[in-house]
Amino acid sequence: MQYRTLGKTNLTISRLGFGGIPIQRIDAEGTRTLMHQLKDAGVNYIDTARGYTVSEEYLGYALEGIREDFVLATKSMSRTKEAMEADIATSLKNLRTDYIDLYQVHNPTPDQLKQVVAPGGALEALLEAKTVGKVGHLGVTAHSLDTFKMALEMDWVETIMFPYNIVESQGQDLIHVCAEKNIGFVCMKPLAGGAIEDATLALRYICSNPDVTVVIPGMADPKELEQNIAAVADTAPITEEEQKKFQAVRDDLGTQFCRRCNYCQPCTAGISISNVFLFQGYLRRYGLGDWAKNRYSALEKKASDCVDCGLCETRCPYNLPIREMLKAAAKDFGV
Repeated sequence: MQYRTLGKTNLTISRLGFGGIPIQRIDAEGTRTLMHQLKDAGVNYIDTARGYTVSEEYLGYALEGIREDFVLATKSMSRTKEAMEADIATSLKNLRTDYIDLYQVHNPTPDQLKQVVAPGGALEALLEAKTVGKVGHLGVTAHSLDTFKMALEMDWVETIMFPYNIVESQGQDLIHVCAEKNIGFVCMKPLAGGAIEDATLALRYICSNPDVTVVIPGMADPKELEQNIAAVADTAPITEEEQKKFQAVRDDLGTQFCRRCNYCQPCTAGISISNVFLFQGYLRRYGLGDWAKNRYSALEKKASDCVDCGLCETRCPYNLPIREMLKAAAKDFGV
């Protein structure tokens, strides 16, 4: 196992981390077994979130007795001080620990990130928690390049998490800035939400970039763990044949794949277009049907609310047929 220093945090972490979304589809005992397998394999970075339903609770149970062997990261979508204080307390309780190594502001828009750092914002709660030792370090997760750029200029930000994979390289220049500024970069969505079927190829691509500190594929069984360890351990130079495979993946997904850049927004009908496609990906690929449907049902506007104006398609830098994709999503979700 390769190990890296997580930017300004000075935490030593494995290059391969564990993404905590998929354990929602197993149980607490299965999670405990998997955590012990991670420990034995030398994987010591775990990512979860308040929003991943039972993920924190399962991990809290699973890590009893081995908590000190892991660097534990979670995140919250709270934007105010009061709400963030409550979420930190809940995370500590769920994870059965008295400290969390890395607490992240989860996927804020630029305006929401401004709210986080304003008086009465979530940052006040995070800094207070850090002062008393409940939280070790602070970071930001994002899907928006604008949020990524903003986070890079905030001196309290020690890590940034952003999608990066064979078909989503739009953040590559900013990932390099992370390295220059000694900000740890956490690579999420390494398999593009499960759209990339060859996990070994996907991880080889990501780990060939030295600016990536840690990659966190979701894993739910030992076979996935073994495959991912082998891929990350392979430090041989990328071959010409692999380059051809990368391009084949791009050719396959490039015309029908939402990269969640949000340039298509705002939608005339108020649809959160990228979230519709995000939840559709979970529905189709992760085996998290109930979770995806619950998240989708919470959206104020559904895919079927599309008024077919086509304005979103004029803004999409990837020329996606968004209206047809929304119709497909509406069919998948039944509304």
